Parts: sequence; C-alpha cells; structure tokens
Amino acid sequence: MMTAAIFGVLILLILIGLPIAFAMGLTAVIFFVVLGETSVLCMLPARMYSSTTSFTLLAIPFFILTGNLMNAGGITQRLFQFAHNLVGHLKGGLGHVVVVSAMIFAGMTGAAVAEAAAIGTVGLEGMTKKGFDRRFCAAIIASASTIGPVIPPSIPLVIYGSITGTSVGRLFLGGFLPGFLMGGILMMLVYIYAKMRNYPKEKRAAFMELLKSARGASSAILTPVIIIGGMVSGIFTPTEASICAAVYAFILTMFIYKEIRLKDLPRILWETLESSIRVLFIISAAGIFGWLLIHQKVPEAVIQGLLSLSSKTWVILLVINFILLMLGCFMEGIAVILLTVPIFMPVVTKLGVDPVHFGLIITLNSMVGLLTPPVGMVLYTMASIGKISVMELAYELRWHMAALAFVLFLVTYIPIITTFIPNLLMGIAR
Repeated sequence: MMTAAIFGVLILLILIGLPIAFAMGLTAVIFFVVLGETSVLCMLPARMYSSTTSFTLLAIPFFILTGNLMNAGGITQRLFQFAHNLVGHLKGGLGHVVVVSAMIFAGMTGAAVAEAAAIGTVGLEGMTKKGFDRRFCAAIIASASTIGPVIPPSIPLVIYGSITGTSVGRLFLGGFLPGFLMGGILMMLVYIYAKMRNYPKEKRAAFMELLKSARGASSAILTPVIIIGGMVSGIFTPTEASICAAVYAFILTMFIYKEIRLKDLPRILWETLESSIRVLFIISAAGIFGWLLIHQKVPEAVIQGLLSLSSKTWVILLVINFILLMLGCFMEGIAVILLTVPIFMPVVTKLGVDPVHFGLIITLNSMVGLLTPPVGMVLYTMASIGKISVMELAYELRWHMAALAFVLFLVTYIPIITTFIPNLLMGIAR
C-alpha cells in the first residue's frame, strides 16, 4: 500500500509538470514528514551530496565535454562525409549515412540528445533537399541517435555501474553488439522505406575518395579506442579514460583541425557545466528518493511481488521490460535508471541474471523511452530541429520504435549478445 502511495505521488507531481528531480525530492520530503521522520530532513543535503561524490560519476562531465568539443570542432561533418562515401551508394543512401554516422559518433559521446542535435543539424537539410520526406528524416535521425548511449562511452552505463558496482569497462564492452544490432536493423528499415517511397541513393565514391575521408575521420575515430583500450588494458579507470578523451578532443579540435578558438571555450565549457548539473542534480534527488524506498522496504516488497508472479526468469524479465517501457513514457532515461535499478537489481541478482546483461537491458529501455511522448527528450529535440509537430514525429517513429523494441527483445533473451565481448576480452566475471 505504501509503495503504491509513494509512486502515486511521484507520478502525480510529474504529470502536473514538476521537473523529475524536484518531483523525486519533494516526494521523499512529503513522505518523511507524513511518517513523522522529520529528524531525517536535516540529513537530506548530506545524502544528496554523497549521492554525487562517487569517483566513477566524475566521468560524466568529461564525457559530456568530449562530445561538446567534438561537435563544435567540425568532427560531425568529417564523420558524415566518411559515412557518405562508405554507404551512401545503398538504396536510401543518406538514411544509411545518418545511421552509420550515429554509430561512429556514439564512440565519442554518451548522450543521445547531443547526438541528435549534432547529426540533425548536418543531416536533416541535406536529406530533404534530396527528396526525403521531412518526417522520415527527423524519425531516422532521432532513432539512430539512441545508439549513442549504447555503444561506449555511455553516461547511462557509467551511472548504472556506479549504482551497482559493476565494472564500467565490462559494461562498455557489452554495449558494442547491441549498438551494432540497433544500427543494422535501422539500416534495414531505411532500405524498406526507400523501396516503398523510392528514396534516392548517392553515387558510389571512388576508392581514393573513401580513403581520403577515412583519413579525415580517423583521428576522431581513435577516441573510443583510447577509452576502451585504456580501460581493458588496465592503464586507467573509467574516470581517467574520460579525462584522457577530453584532453585528446581538445588537442584534436584546437590544434590539429583548428576549428575551435580560445573565444569558443567559455561557451563550450558553460554548455558542459549546464548539462552536467542537470544530470548530477537528478542523481542527487534520486539519492534521497532511494533512501525513502529503502526506509519503507520497497525493494523487498517488489522482489516478493515479482517472484510471486512466476519463478521463471523470462517472465520476470518481460514484466520488468514492460514496467521500464511504461516509465520511459513519463520520465527521463537517467531518472528511470536511478529509480528502478536499486529496486530491480536484487530481483535479477536472485534470478542469476548477469549484471552486465541487465545493465544493457535497462539502458536499451531508457533509449526507447527517449522517443516516446509525453516526455521523450530526443523526440522533442528532433521535432524542434525538424520544425514538425511532436505528434507527427511520434507517429512516424512507430516502426522505428518497433525495430528498436525487437533489438531489446533479442538482448533480453539472448544474454550472450551482451556478455560475449566482455568475457572474451576481460575473462568471465567471478
């Protein structure tokens, strides 16, 4: 009964338009007061502070900074040109270019909204000029941008690793195959749409053109190699990897490509600060909300409730996926992770689900949520960039979301998709 009341108040506050961080924090305060635990309130600031002081979470601002530097430094255009020469000759050419660009760009920033803004700015007008329907352009850019937080580096996976103690390196490696699956199925979708709507393809690039564009993009493509290679080899931690990536991006854009000047740095740093504060404020609010849940023994109640439904792992995972997808319609992805991981983690641990596997399940769920109304951040970003209504874009995205849901189904029920590469490169976790 108390569990239903807590989540009922939280959902009510979200529905009346309160930002998710305020909704979680206010719900916690209300229930501590109602329960007569007013002495706890003086400890809330310390609890909020301690929720954001994990060494692993320090990686978040630096991954955001890396993405902002890459975006401002002309990297997106170089990657787009390379992808154009690589796959532009396929039926539906520029649609494939968007997906491949998103997959490569995913290796530089772990934020889907930033990826949607970067690729949308470059790709949307070019596609519409070639005869692509504007709604389709916005839809494929939006759905492709959700690959960003799956292929490493990934801000959601950093947060998940911080909460659960799971190796961020293993989580990053586990994201490669699901990310490539997402890209592959979206490219199949582009091909089907291109056949149905007679979308054009580009002229096949000569080998020397492809080689030249590959050289132009190669320095940027080294970013994920630095991040993953450094962590897998044990040279540095995820936080140290994020700092190295930011320093590399700064040197690349400032001194090699020379597309960022000193006067641009204050703006880039301010944008990074704003984005970091938004993420960390949600984390701090989730800290006190999670404290309330533990105080009221909500995780134990959820475990008993789910296990009473069935003892079969596939049924429990189906129910968890359904809950996560529903929450994704109303809450920002990071908030969903912060809210549900402490509740569901004991359940899946009891069932013997690999924590890397579950980390990718919950991340893919949060990515689908970014495309769903009423609060899908990528949905709103692309509707704004594309100058189309949110509901028009949501309708156009229906098959894209179905394709991503199919990948989620595969990842949920074929664990080796997420565990094969981590186990191959880092050994089987004990």
